[in-house]
Amino acid sequence: MRIWFALVITLGLAACTGKPSLDDEVLSTRQLNLEEFFDGRSVAYGQFQDIFGTVRRRFEVEIEGTWDGRTLRLVEDFAYEDGTTEQRVWTLEKTGEETWRGTAPGVIGVATGEERGDTFNWVYEIDLPVPDGTLRVTFDDWMWLLSEDRLLNRAYMKRFGVDIGEVIIIFEKVR
Repeated sequence: MRIWFALVITLGLAACTGKPSLDDEVLSTRQLNLEEFFDGRSVAYGQFQDIFGTVRRRFEVEIEGTWDGRTLRLVEDFAYEDGTTEQRVWTLEKTGEETWRGTAPGVIGVATGEERGDTFNWVYEIDLPVPDGTLRVTFDDWMWLLSEDRLLNRAYMKRFGVDIGEVIIIFEKVR
């Protein structure tokens, strides 16, 4: 009973943690344009950690992006520290001055996103490949343009509406 109570309290506290908002104070004059940042080659380094802070997985990603004036196609080749690999191909469509929608294999329905200043918020549900199969999770993905060639990504993950962890990634544009 004590373990159950401790788990409920921990999950409740984790759900109360603050999350970013597109209405947060603007901290830079940079303007993020996904189509410019991801057109061409970039690399990323990241890790997943659970709600207790334990790092569970690390990875590197090689990304090749192409922009045709309306659609941004991202081919992401993941290499995990455990030796496994994965490829995810995103097709993102610019739907407005600051809005996007996108699809990729495993994504349930359509991902939606909005740029504002140096920030991008991307929300979607996906059947995520894991070592034992797949796990259906919801991502609340936040990106901040740190410089013209560096982007910070923090993605909050939920399963059945409960926080299960987060992914932190640094993207670097290859020139």
